[in-house]
Amino acid sequence: MLEDAAFELFLEKGYAGTTVEEITQRAGVSRNTFFNYFPGKSDVFWVDLDAGVETLARSLDAQPVDIGLIAAIEDAILTACAPFGPSRVPWALTHHELIGSVRELQSSALGRLTDQAQVLAAFTEQRLGLADGSMFARSLAYAAIGAVVAAAQAWAAAGPSRGELASFVRLALAPVLDGFDRALKN
Repeated sequence: MLEDAAFELFLEKGYAGTTVEEITQRAGVSRNTFFNYFPGKSDVFWVDLDAGVETLARSLDAQPVDIGLIAAIEDAILTACAPFGPSRVPWALTHHELIGSVRELQSSALGRLTDQAQVLAAFTEQRLGLADGSMFARSLAYAAIGAVVAAAQAWAAAGPSRGELASFVRLALAPVLDGFDRALKN
């Protein structure tokens, strides 16, 4: 309800012209109810993608120890992307320009991308027995997240015939993960 009300108002009035009070009024709930679900107005954009971060962490935790690091990361990322297809596209990827919120959307995205990279880096450090803050682990994590972002943007821009997000992500991840796999073998 809150998401729908927010998106309607963002389209009508723009992001900056919409208040939390207006969103809660349209949804028929109190202001406190809004903040029970969202820390701030920009967080409305990220419901689907935040669920993907949770899926990534769970999928990494479930990876068998006998599978290689690179295969485990690829599998976990593709699992997190699996729910997104032509009929389920996060609003933030396709409507941000219509509501005039590109800067705030990018700002709120940065924290989420950093969180995802930290999840991947921690998994890499644990799996390889590296120290916290390992440059290798961080580089791998940020490169993988960068590939996912590039894939998501291309997927969203592909329009209604876009297919599944996972196929775009697999293509974007391949050169990144292949490079890190070679580095591990050397």
